[in-house]
Amino acid sequence: MNIGYTDAVKALNVAIEKATELNVPVSISVVDTGGHLVSFARLDSVYGVIDFAIKKARTAIMFGVDSDVMGTIITGADIHGYGMINSNMGLLTIGGGVVIRNKDGNIIGAIASSGGSPEQDKAIANAGAVSLKI
Repeated sequence: MNIGYTDAVKALNVAIEKATELNVPVSISVVDTGGHLVSFARLDSVYGVIDFAIKKARTAIMFGVDSDVMGTIITGADIHGYGMINSNMGLLTIGGGVVIRNKDGNIIGAIASSGGSPEQDKAIANAGAVSLKI
């Protein structure tokens, strides 16, 4: 199962609402199960966080866990963490990348936010991800 454009835009729009509510200028990306970009929004964020949003989402989908969870795993890898963080065209293992599951609990994609604090980014992405469980 893979996220389609309509659901990706739905998740994106809910995340945009959360970012607007928090008044945080972010970039938000939604990727499918292959890590390919399906939808994207830049809400007056700085240019540098565009790539961050995409990498956080790709990190979440590649490993099937939120990006901050992968950060915890890599932190425990000691010297091997360098190789892990630079695999797959670079991972970004801070809060803000969230796995998207459908109502049956199957992973269908990932959403990520970047531009706020890790807590804000995670809240924004999580709002979008949760909207598809309903």
